[in-house]
Amino acid sequence: MPTNANLLPASKPADDDGLLCDLIRLTPVPTVLLDASLLVRQVSDSYLLISGASDRNALVGMQADDLFNYTTTTTTLPAFASARKVIRAARDTRSVHQMKCVLDTGAAWNLRAVPIVRHDHLRCIQMEFLDITDDHRKQLELEERVYANETFRILVETVKDYAIFMLDPTGHVATWNAGAQAFKGYTKADIIGKHFSAFYGKEDLADGKPERELRDALRDGRCEDEGWRYRSDGSRFWANVVITPVYKADVLLGFSKVTRDLTESRLAEQKLIAAYEEASKLKSEFLANMSHEIRTPMHGMLSALTLLLDTQLDTNQLELAHVIQESGDVLLQVINDILDYSKLKSGSFSVSQDIISVTDIIQSVFRAHQACHKPGVKLESVLDPHLPKSAEGDSLRYRQIIQNLLSNATKFTEEGYVRIVAKLIKEDDEFYTILTEVIDTGIGVPTGGPGTLFTPFTQFDNSATKRYKGTGLGLSICKSLAELMGGKIGFHPNPEGHGSVFWFTAKLKRCKQMSLVEALQDKTLSTSARSTALVNPMEEMKVVAADKRILLAEDNLMNQKVMLKMLIGLGFQGVDVAQDGKEAVTKALHDPTSYDLILMDVNMPVQDGVSATKELRDKGLQIPIVAMTANALKGQAESYIAKGMTGYIAKPVDRSLLIKLLMNSLKRKGPG
Repeated sequence: MPTNANLLPASKPADDDGLLCDLIRLTPVPTVLLDASLLVRQVSDSYLLISGASDRNALVGMQADDLFNYTTTTTTLPAFASARKVIRAARDTRSVHQMKCVLDTGAAWNLRAVPIVRHDHLRCIQMEFLDITDDHRKQLELEERVYANETFRILVETVKDYAIFMLDPTGHVATWNAGAQAFKGYTKADIIGKHFSAFYGKEDLADGKPERELRDALRDGRCEDEGWRYRSDGSRFWANVVITPVYKADVLLGFSKVTRDLTESRLAEQKLIAAYEEASKLKSEFLANMSHEIRTPMHGMLSALTLLLDTQLDTNQLELAHVIQESGDVLLQVINDILDYSKLKSGSFSVSQDIISVTDIIQSVFRAHQACHKPGVKLESVLDPHLPKSAEGDSLRYRQIIQNLLSNATKFTEEGYVRIVAKLIKEDDEFYTILTEVIDTGIGVPTGGPGTLFTPFTQFDNSATKRYKGTGLGLSICKSLAELMGGKIGFHPNPEGHGSVFWFTAKLKRCKQMSLVEALQDKTLSTSARSTALVNPMEEMKVVAADKRILLAEDNLMNQKVMLKMLIGLGFQGVDVAQDGKEAVTKALHDPTSYDLILMDVNMPVQDGVSATKELRDKGLQIPIVAMTANALKGQAESYIAKGMTGYIAKPVDRSLLIKLLMNSLKRKGPG
């Protein structure tokens, strides 16, 4: 059995412990002393007296819950649940807590827990039980006298802002005040004696709501509800209703019912919701317009730059061209981040399930960064040989996370290394769980930063002289994408010293039929197939394009010139131009066999690209029609394809993506 010497830590003199225990034992207020782990260390003589316990030693050493459960089963002490609640509140907040507890017997107690803290450590809790039964009874008598007071009765009857009335135990109206008459339209003569369910609509009546509210009030001591209530003329108002049972000497007298008319506040709330929905719609429209208006000139600029880089430039010209290219890529990434964030917040973002190879994705991103990383930084990759050769997932979004984390790491690392590590951490019959880490020796994350790392628009340096630019959206987008792929994302400092470790997990579904893909991964394709795979895409495009004719429907003159040069550079000798959708329809139908493919801008005057495509399909033209547009919001590509287009490419047009799209479309030679 624990002794009093265990009351406080060893650093506290034993004599002090004994004195404290003696003081507790002699206090006239029933008291229990608990240590920080809520073990009983001492009880007062007065507590033994009221608890009925005869042996102090039987109580010392008990857990608080066991003590109060033990000593309240046969006494008038309050239930241990109330005592436990007060004790835990005092322990958790380090402040005095008390509670009034009224028993079914009519006895009333004031429970008071006093935490004793020394050197910022909780030493013990002094729990006191004060019998306030007499004061409680006096308060009840006073309340009864006040309620019976004529002035108070008149106030209840005449108040008009609230409907205040009584129901008998069966739910029939027993009293009626001016507010109830104003709200509901019934006079006393009309309503007294009728069941209060008369105020409810058909749906609530069918659901048994009136009866259920009375049962809930009896069970919980109070029932509050908001909903439509009906007046005598059949009109309705939005009401807040509170029903409370009324007892005297444990006998149910009935229910008090207080009703407020909240119709105006509900209408204001609905207007606010409508305004929010309208604002969300306007935001989406704004993003669509912003995307189109910015991407259209960027298409001309970056496409022209692609052609310029194909020409013979001297060193200075080449350097300036790369500056333009880098700035354009940064601007495009900013636009994509804002659009992606908007789509994720609106819930319109989803991930696809294609056959992917994690190893191929990582190696592809790694190779791209090898060409542009800083001279003093070493790029490394460590790939688990147990990574699945193929799985079902979204390669674009998986790549997006890795690209963002690797870009951040190289941007914030001036020397040392940036390492990407991927490993299989779990697999079952349905899924692979892949952990990917990007480790760097860069500037790291400042103190206090990890808590807001994945918060939208957060940047650690927002000063006018900040060195690193960006939207502050990249990590937030990565977090959402990782969660969409069934994983998580996080950060911790580089354990080797300076730098950071950003990691994410993703759940990829097992492939059921992967023989061909696994063969590709195992390099079992024929020699001729390998040779085809090694052909330069540009050269292959020129071979395919040699005898093909294309109709380019584009209203922007700058974009016309750039796309003409790009298509001619890809080997197309026969390229016609249409200024709008109407002209495109006319030219395509003039000789249906004259074109092998139409590149169709979506937003054009006179007739847009979508309606032009529909007209061509309706008239039997089956050649590929590729949407070429600055509209890049979620769902638009699917919409264009559903309306008859073969494929979709966003502006500014990436030449390598255009080559893939043209190759696939020309080989297919049909609408899809």
